[in-house]
Amino acid sequence: MREFAAIVLAGGAGRRLGGPGKPALPVAGRPMLERVLAAVAAAAPRVVVGASGPVGWTDLPPDVVTIREDPPGGGPAAATGAGLSLVGADTAEVAVLAADLPLLTAGAIGVLRRRLAESTVDGALYVDDTGRPQTLCGVWRTAALRTAVRRMEATRGGLSGASMAALLDGLRVAGVSWTRPSPPPWFDCDTDADLRRAQEWAQ
Repeated sequence: MREFAAIVLAGGAGRRLGGPGKPALPVAGRPMLERVLAAVAAAAPRVVVGASGPVGWTDLPPDVVTIREDPPGGGPAAATGAGLSLVGADTAEVAVLAADLPLLTAGAIGVLRRRLAESTVDGALYVDDTGRPQTLCGVWRTAALRTAVRRMEATRGGLSGASMAALLDGLRVAGVSWTRPSPPPWFDCDTDADLRRAQEWAQ
């Protein structure tokens, strides 16, 4: 059985920052998408979900596979389902990550995987300083996540427009706080101010 795969959601509209090309915006000289993929370099496969092209990302590593959610712009649950379709049944765990997490590291992914291994929960995700779950910064048991996708498809008739919170509802989840002195790996960039703060942290 393969250890783990990674699904990176890069298809958001990015209305407040960069438009569809937001994952290509640099932090400390590297595109955010590149930084996220580096954090899961040990995963196989690494799946990027979203639009490609001059406004997005074009120079992906050769081992990275891509897919588009159906319909395009269908939201994070639909994108997760699309990415999961490229993950084999023999893969034990899958990370589901936003493409705008420039402070994510392999070490931070390791923390989530260890928390999952030490428990019987279905997934482990980071929570921010207020305790809010960061639903696009987690690691899941592949079988449990696949069951959640199929359940939502059956009950809603599809995944389009559904939130990640709705998709994950019913799964047993461990929330993980970041207590190390380094920047929080769950920090995402939705505004210019977020991007500036990430730049400062990443220096």
